[in-house]
Amino acid sequence: MGELKWYVVRAVSGKEKKVKEALDSEIARQGLESVIPQVLIPSEKVYEMRNGKKRVRERNFFPGYVLVQADFTNGEIQHMVTNKELIPNVIGFLGEGSTSASKDPVPLRQSEVNRILGRVDEVEEYEEKLDTPFIVGESVKVMDGPFSGFTGTVEEVFEDRKKLNVTVKIFGRNTPVELNYIQVEKQD
Repeated sequence: MGELKWYVVRAVSGKEKKVKEALDSEIARQGLESVIPQVLIPSEKVYEMRNGKKRVRERNFFPGYVLVQADFTNGEIQHMVTNKELIPNVIGFLGEGSTSASKDPVPLRQSEVNRILGRVDEVEEYEEKLDTPFIVGESVKVMDGPFSGFTGTVEEVFEDRKKLNVTVKIFGRNTPVELNYIQVEKQD
């Protein structure tokens, strides 16, 4: 058995999950778990506020790409991954035959793999990441906490702590309040 390396499979954008599901089921069907142990879509959970409700969605780091850890010393395995009848929505391998005359896919360097997998792990450790960064001077509505229902202006943004300093008018006076990103919603 050869060495396991990471490869990038190009997929039709938006169909990454379908490609992963098809690969996983074909790997299980043919009993190839030892040759292709992992199929991964690098993604992160993003929290956003919509109409006062906190929503979670997954966002891909690299739309149109699926990572595959595999041993391609056997050419049939490589062919199975790119077989459009078995795995629909696959375009091919990234870097396939681009610089050389060979059709062999180019594996990722270990430093690239570590960076991608490190980013996925980092996001899993970090519980909340909001997709809506705020800008100083913009108007926001407080959706949660004691100032719920009030409208204010962003004075400071603390990206590292995911907090804002917002000036809210209470009884005719401007009052500074520190709030979490998830406690406010952008005003349209």
